Amino acid sequence: MNSTLLVNILRFILLLALQIIVLNNMTFLGFIMPLPYILFIILYPVNSNKSALLVSSFFLGLIMDMFSNSGGIHATACIMLAFYRPYLFKFAFGVSYEYQTIKLNDSLTPERFSFILLAVVIHHFTLFILEAFQVTFILDILIRTLLSTLFTIISCIIIIYLIKPNKR
Repeated sequence: MNSTLLVNILRFILLLALQIIVLNNMTFLGFIMPLPYILFIILYPVNSNKSALLVSSFFLGLIMDMFSNSGGIHATACIMLAFYRPYLFKFAFGVSYEYQTIKLNDSLTPERFSFILLAVVIHHFTLFILEAFQVTFILDILIRTLLSTLFTIISCIIIIYLIKPNKR
């Protein structure tokens, strides 16, 4: 088995377990919840199979839906993020994406931060608009997206720095 595949499987399981066991039970102010499980989609290797990313993103969201009883909104938001991921890479990194020289596990630069920010906003906005399913709640959707994005980005950056390989 390929080491990249093994790392991705381990990342999938650990992030999902962290989200389900610990973070699904934590809410701030009753409605703000960090969702760092999407870090699997964000950190998926650039030059890997895109179909595998879409399928694994679907299963990631489906498992989250089963444990949070949310009826498919996590699966939809994960597929949306996985689908728009190449466009986000191209927007955030430009020419570096064309040559696939991007490593998100390195130190945080403005390009990496903008990519993570856009990815989290797309996921959360899709998730919360599907959860409310009414345009009349747009202010509530925007507030939840903004605050949950803030907490998710903080938790994602902490996790990235915890799993960052040591430079020797």
